[in-house]
Amino acid sequence: MDAQASKGRRRREQIMNVLKRQGRITIQEVVERFGVSEATARRDLEMMEKTEPVIRTIGGAMYDGMNAVRELPFAEKEGLSYLEKERIAAAAASLIEEGDVVGLSGGTTNYLLAKMLKTRRGITVVTNAVNVAMELAGSEIGVVVTGGMMRHNSFELCGPLGEGMIGQLNIGKMFLGVDGVSSTSGITTYSEQEAHIAKAMIRRAQATYAMFDHTKVGRTSLFSIASISELQGFITDAPLPHHLESAARLHGISVHVVE
Repeated sequence: MDAQASKGRRRREQIMNVLKRQGRITIQEVVERFGVSEATARRDLEMMEKTEPVIRTIGGAMYDGMNAVRELPFAEKEGLSYLEKERIAAAAASLIEEGDVVGLSGGTTNYLLAKMLKTRRGITVVTNAVNVAMELAGSEIGVVVTGGMMRHNSFELCGPLGEGMIGQLNIGKMFLGVDGVSSTSGITTYSEQEAHIAKAMIRRAQATYAMFDHTKVGRTSLFSIASISELQGFITDAPLPHHLESAARLHGISVHVVE
């Protein structure tokens, strides 16, 4: 390892220590504390997000001490629990009827759902995910793509531009992939930007369905999307634990458990 690389590694270790102590750090703080350029500070945080329990936020980063689990890029997520996700997507597709305006967030399950909708007609899809929109290109599905900056981990468009556009739309059924679901914390995600855009879509939807496999149950990721009471449906691959099933029943949430 050359001297420059070794220096960078030591600096990132020190940044990690700061994150563990204070929970978050800004780009400007990295610049001032470690005497590096803004570009180097950004690059350090981006490298750390890939290997450490660190979540990039607007203007800095946060320590994900609750789970110490990093967000996986789409290509890695695609291979996880593929059959379960495919079954969940098929269950979601069965709830979509001709004439529906459907909201699809990013994530593997919604990408698979888009594949299943390609042969359908009379449906309009509103999505903030570039790969979902591209999958529907050339089909008879009407596609509305929100604006914003693309997150490379998930291909989702995020930010005020997209949120402003969503505020003018009316969505019937919203299908949302989530990173965590619990009776106390509701549905959560690793990404601050994706949480914001998901909230905007939920506000404009008549019914929101949270889609998750059994590994997400009981998990709480850093950023909250919605409480259980804001949802109308769960689509999952295993019976819910008692506390979550009771919360669903209390709030009148329909639970679809795929075989």
